[in-house]
Amino acid sequence: MFKLNRMLAIIFVSVFGVTLFACQLTQEQADTAVTQTETTTEDSNKLIIYSGRSESLIQPLVDQFAAASGLDVEVRYGGTAELAGVLLEEGENSPADLFYAQDPGGLGAVEAAGMLAVLPQDILEQVPARFSAESGAWVGISGRARTVVYNTDVFTDPENELPTDMWGYVEPEWNGRIGWAPSNGSFQAMVTAMRVTWGEEKTREWLQGIQANNPIVYPNNTPIVAGVAAGEVDVGFVNHYYLYRFLAEEGDLFPARNQFLSSGGPGSLLMVAGAGILETAENPTNAEKFINFLLSTSGQQYFADQTYEYPVIAGVKVESSLPPLETLDAQAPNLSLADLADLAGTQDMLLELGIIE
Repeated sequence: MFKLNRMLAIIFVSVFGVTLFACQLTQEQADTAVTQTETTTEDSNKLIIYSGRSESLIQPLVDQFAAASGLDVEVRYGGTAELAGVLLEEGENSPADLFYAQDPGGLGAVEAAGMLAVLPQDILEQVPARFSAESGAWVGISGRARTVVYNTDVFTDPENELPTDMWGYVEPEWNGRIGWAPSNGSFQAMVTAMRVTWGEEKTREWLQGIQANNPIVYPNNTPIVAGVAAGEVDVGFVNHYYLYRFLAEEGDLFPARNQFLSSGGPGSLLMVAGAGILETAENPTNAEKFINFLLSTSGQQYFADQTYEYPVIAGVKVESSLPPLETLDAQAPNLSLADLADLAGTQDMLLELGIIE
């Protein structure tokens, strides 16, 4: 079993590596990214970001952007669903200029309330249309896939020992062997995909089936991967990139790997983290500069090298052991990102079943 201090060391080294990479972005690259947007409004020298992405991942990029742009950048961190709720509650009085979300569900909820402005065409054109809102209200920044992480000491032939779709995990043989994080935004996006693909009744049946198997609840994806490797559970429902952060630190002997489901169902979901500018933003041009910075070659290389996500612009190299994005795209359910917008409906179902509070 992993010791607490071992996990802290992993997290420290991961954060240190992310910070080091951000410092290595050249001033010329950063300056190029932040000056792509011409100043068209009288913005102040500030930018206020609500970020559903974690501070350990994003703050190094924020710091680099602030240094290159000379802007005073404030970030409020929290869960994507939590911050979407805050924005809806604040309404026109929100101080936020930009919402940077972990998944399309949170962005869709805010967009549905009419709170996001249509982005400039020169931003939208940088990203393939399938990775942005059809309305142009938000743009994808980096891609991730849903996977099942499994313990390699328990499963030596995963192709034959593991279910090929998420429905297989309702079988009684998985009792006490599953880890999940139902409050996590990406998990909720997967459940939303289930509701669209399977319908309400079958999705509720799946959730109840997993509940009946007494899953261990984790706060987010990182401890699920650690728990699988430590033997607390045999499998866990996570995003793909969390495993690669452990492998970078622990090496190939780390006893966990990802299963990318080939069934084409909700467990094969492809998502993007994305960003949108608030309709009421006081500093929209500064927000545009930040999005351009995230979509610059250097910004996208950061995601590929340090967080092991998929870039959304062409020409950026990814971790060699990652399956090609085209392969995962072919296996993913045929859903648009707009289909993942009903975050509230998913949360209502999870609340009704007592899975979240």
